[in-house]
Amino acid sequence: MNYLKIPGERIAVLIGENGKTKRDIEEKTHTILVIEESVVTIDSEPENSFMELTAKDIVLAVGRGFNPVIAMNLLNENNILEIIQLNNFFHTKKSAARIKGRIIGREGRTKKFIQQITGCYISVYGKTVAIIGRYDDVHLAREAIDMLLSGSKHSSVYKFLERKRHEQMEDRRRAMAW
Repeated sequence: MNYLKIPGERIAVLIGENGKTKRDIEEKTHTILVIEESVVTIDSEPENSFMELTAKDIVLAVGRGFNPVIAMNLLNENNILEIIQLNNFFHTKKSAARIKGRIIGREGRTKKFIQQITGCYISVYGKTVAIIGRYDDVHLAREAIDMLLSGSKHSSVYKFLERKRHEQMEDRRRAMAW
């Protein structure tokens, strides 16, 4: 049994219209979600513990700002959820806005670029950045976000991502030719 606390304003999204999202999660993960205020309890049969963990990640993803349809990508065992806590990078509301703005970029361009290059989904919500995608891709997105958090120029981060993606493509070509 898992207990999670998610923001109150995300509970309605987790439940969905007429309970549809909650039912979908329960059906696809073979779990039971009990929602009381901001606390979500996830339960399953002992032999279903892997799916219980998957349900936990889906609930966490919705709680961290993802659309439930995107969060359901976690049903694919090749996908993971990574959550980066931003608390250590700011001390005031103004610095929090600046840090989140660096990740999002002007008109969302930086976040979109990272998503396009890595194939990941990114949500900047509250004091966190959450990433959903394949393990290697999430790792790459995390590196790019860490670079932004440590003050790297956006252009440096873009070049880094393009170089890494090119290297990954070359590695895949070599592996296929082998």
